[in-house]
Amino acid sequence: MEIEQRTNAGARLVPGEGAAGAATMRAAVQHRYGPPSVLAVSQVGRPEPGPGDVLVRVGAAAVHPGDYFVMTGEPFLLRLAFGLRRPRHGIPGRDLAGVVAAVGKDVTAFRVGDQVFGWSTAGSLAEYACVPADTLVSVPANLSVVDAAAVPTSALAALQALRRIANVQPGQAVLVTGASGGVGSFAVQIAQAFGAEVTGVCSTRNVDLVRSLGADHVVDYTTTDFTRTEKRYDVILDNVEAQPLAAVRRALTPTGVLIPNSGRGGRWLGPLGRIVTARVLSGVTRQHLKPFVSVEKRQDLLTLADLLTSGQVRSVIDRTYPLDEAADALRYVGAGHTRGKVVITI
Repeated sequence: MEIEQRTNAGARLVPGEGAAGAATMRAAVQHRYGPPSVLAVSQVGRPEPGPGDVLVRVGAAAVHPGDYFVMTGEPFLLRLAFGLRRPRHGIPGRDLAGVVAAVGKDVTAFRVGDQVFGWSTAGSLAEYACVPADTLVSVPANLSVVDAAAVPTSALAALQALRRIANVQPGQAVLVTGASGGVGSFAVQIAQAFGAEVTGVCSTRNVDLVRSLGADHVVDYTTTDFTRTEKRYDVILDNVEAQPLAAVRRALTPTGVLIPNSGRGGRWLGPLGRIVTARVLSGVTRQHLKPFVSVEKRQDLLTLADLLTSGQVRSVIDRTYPLDEAADALRYVGAGHTRGKVVITI
């Protein structure tokens, strides 16, 4: 049934009023790949939690470039995972924060009324989302629901890149490109928390923002090319990939780590060509070129919650949009010039 395809995987529809005898909710829905105009807010079936699930009344949901790519279906390589002809799940979005509305019979970690944040595997731009309990953690007391929704995907990518992939150590020199963006704004703060000497690369209008996040040095890319300075870095997290790999490698120490992380590339294969090149080069040089894919780990989300609670990390919110303007939010994200995160309030 159409309505079942729009609900979260593994969830059942709640009996009650609405279409086909099911309770309904408002959600941003797309039936085909395409530009933001394919999104429309409509009534769809409301899910019911399975034994290990939590039904979250969504208060806010962040969107990021990955959501834009999935919505458009480009690069086409993505469709192998998300549906060849149309999106397998018609509700976009992954990150969310909200209040527990119901729990499955096997869930003991959360109770109705708890504030939580985490990931939805089948869409977060909706009034309700049914989420496995092990993909959620409690919202720190010092965070708003909007700030919490901004965290999961982008902050997790930054944490895993710097800790798991690069193994950043105190005193190391770390450079972050796209330092004012979603991943970059978190990466600057996390690298600082790890004791690194942090350089952020951004445009002129974002210099003060990146400095306020704790960057020791800020490079304005409109006036300075970091690959042509004398400075060498132990770790480069390249969230923009505007420079050729050969140029970026010049800015690395002889045994430094380069993490390409923009996700952009050609219409068909996206960043795959650059990833393959990086892997090949890494086998013939002492430098380490390490493209990666972040993995949703609850323990890492708990680590981020601790960093947020202590004030070492904070969310940077560029804009908020109501659910009815979800298409505008994704259009803005797709333009590629966000300062921090874009969040949809529901």
